[in-house]
Amino acid sequence: MSQKQHHTTPAADRIPLMQKSAYSVGMFVNNLQAAALPAMMIILNLGLGIDPFLVGILGFIPRIFDALSDPMLGYISDNTRSRWGRRRPYIFAGAILSGLIFALMWQLPEGHSETFYFWSFLIALILFFLAYTIYATPFVAFGYEMTADYHERTRLHAFANTVGQLAWIGVPWFYMLMSNENLFRDTVHGARTLAIWVGAVVAVLGIMPAILCRERRFDAPKKQSEGVLKNTKEFISGITVTFKCKPFVKLCASTFLVFNGFQLGISFSLYIMIYYLFNGNNYLAGKLNGWFGMLTSIATLGVIPLTGWIATRLGKRNTFLLTISLSLAGYALKWFGYNPDMPYLLLAAAPFVAFGTGSLFTLMGSMISDVCDYDELTTHERREGVFGAIYWWMVKVGMALAGLLTGILLKVSGFDEALAQQTPETLLQLRIFDVGIPLITSAIALYIIYSYPITEERAYEIRAELESRRGKIG
Repeated sequence: MSQKQHHTTPAADRIPLMQKSAYSVGMFVNNLQAAALPAMMIILNLGLGIDPFLVGILGFIPRIFDALSDPMLGYISDNTRSRWGRRRPYIFAGAILSGLIFALMWQLPEGHSETFYFWSFLIALILFFLAYTIYATPFVAFGYEMTADYHERTRLHAFANTVGQLAWIGVPWFYMLMSNENLFRDTVHGARTLAIWVGAVVAVLGIMPAILCRERRFDAPKKQSEGVLKNTKEFISGITVTFKCKPFVKLCASTFLVFNGFQLGISFSLYIMIYYLFNGNNYLAGKLNGWFGMLTSIATLGVIPLTGWIATRLGKRNTFLLTISLSLAGYALKWFGYNPDMPYLLLAAAPFVAFGTGSLFTLMGSMISDVCDYDELTTHERREGVFGAIYWWMVKVGMALAGLLTGILLKVSGFDEALAQQTPETLLQLRIFDVGIPLITSAIALYIIYSYPITEERAYEIRAELESRRGKIG
């Protein structure tokens, strides 16, 4: 088959619309939790007055606990046997727990010391990320195994990420909402109220995939009854084998660089808007931040299905190379968009930035599904949970480092939250961090993914070999 020829997805491999929709609602919940927390973390610094370095520590330590728990939960989910399946019980429980904890952890009482706030929030964050892991790790693995078809996998993740992207449209407005004096006494009061609404949405909508989606039948490995020591050895061995899967390592490395480079860079954007574009005016900065985030999110809604369409014609690897290259143009445009005389010029960069954020997880979710087949060919095991957990472990370690580095780089730049006006040197460094970091990391990711080996032709060859060996999975 030539690279321009494509397989047609048979009806048996199509995912019913109801199940695809339910999974997409779960993606919205997953993204809401991922987006809401960092959007509200700035309140710890600008609302409660916690030192930015300590805020960076708060962004780092809980994510390390989260990253350590992910692979273990993935292994447990892969090896779970229950009448409800391998994934759905954890998705149901995790949605309720994470929603409840998110709502409660922002209910910090007034009038306490920085030390009190730091330790209280640190403990709450660790508990939240544990609950989030219980939800997210089986949920992600569920998406990898809902269909065996190369193109239907891309359609599923394009559909789910389009719905999930709706979370990113609203979240950029959180700071403006929390700082609205007509609604709340102060930003801390705004955060308390908003957290309750977010937690309720997570708990109610997060259980939808567990209720409405059907799991495909897999023969779970018989490892649970072999004892704790044996299972621990198998778990560690499985992690080692996973990291030896070269296509998977390439996907992890490229995602680590693209997404966490974006996250680290954009951590400085609101500071630049407040102190460089609007001379300390929180409301005006929050308004521009909301418009930039919403425009990026709306553009992303178009980029995601476009990515799926392009991928069925150019292939997943070539689509990645195209879309991430376009995002580089967006980051470069941000440098010129930071203009105090024309602050809304920044919005011109948003559609280009959207090509990076919109295409990444649409392609990666589908490509990891292909990697799971590639891995089964060698290991004779279905390990979607472990692959999904380690993939997101890489993302979360990067997010932890981004949170830590944000605090460190704020210190390096000379930023002082007590000052109404920051020095020109500080503002220049913040702009360099904002633009330069994602430019460099995304360029390295392009180099890495250039040699990704699983083409459409190879993916169908792998599927045929697997089905001839163990039959189709119902």
